[in-house]
Amino acid sequence: MNEPNAALDGKWVLVTGAGRRIGAAIAQRLHTEGANIVVHYRSSDEPAEHLADVLNGARPDSAITIGGDLLATLRLPDMISQIISQTSRLDAVINNASSFYPTPLGTITEEHWDDLMGTNLKAPLFLSQAAAPYLKETAGTIVNLIDIHATRPLRDHIVYGPAKAGLAMLTRSLARDLAPDVRVNGVAPGTILWPDDGMSDQIKDDVLRQIPMKRPGEPRDVADCVLYLLRDAHYVTGQIISVDGGRSIGW
Repeated sequence: MNEPNAALDGKWVLVTGAGRRIGAAIAQRLHTEGANIVVHYRSSDEPAEHLADVLNGARPDSAITIGGDLLATLRLPDMISQIISQTSRLDAVINNASSFYPTPLGTITEEHWDDLMGTNLKAPLFLSQAAAPYLKETAGTIVNLIDIHATRPLRDHIVYGPAKAGLAMLTRSLARDLAPDVRVNGVAPGTILWPDDGMSDQIKDDVLRQIPMKRPGEPRDVADCVLYLLRDAHYVTGQIISVDGGRSIGW
């Protein structure tokens, strides 16, 4: 087994859902610290290609893009093979891609279930399984983006919450089964970015009152935690770190 190296120089990191929002911030942060980035996208092809162009402009041949529906689990081994054919190695997988929307009881459909459970739990499992042989070769790392609502239910999100709770257990289970070759940890963001579809000022004020630090976080806060788990936390595995301004201790 290779010994872990503190530097990210020359290492290839796959970030799922990296074209926008927190995924893009993670990709940019890791890139500034020397990592090469595989920018995954499903439908956000233009933002993903733009991000890769920016990264390659800063450091030539340091980013590639890969498109694909993570719910098509039978195709995930091929996706990993395509990555390896271009990079020759894989050092980390950041399972960031996620669906998030309310599903009030009485309105839930199987499509909601398949999508929310698929993107938040099934896809990280099967992508990690496909990547595991290559990660073992590089003493690699998996980081799963969970949610503070994996342990505290969010009203009207009766499918999303259990999906993230499953991802938390998957993180610990993978850490146990892949040790000592691969470390697996999770980051559980709190209020970082408000939803794209808008939110009333009243709801925002209610949320901020629950946060001891009295403000939302920034994507950089999550990215910094991912950086720590990849670069510095050589004796940390099976752990989930909340990045939430203290909200999870204030409920």
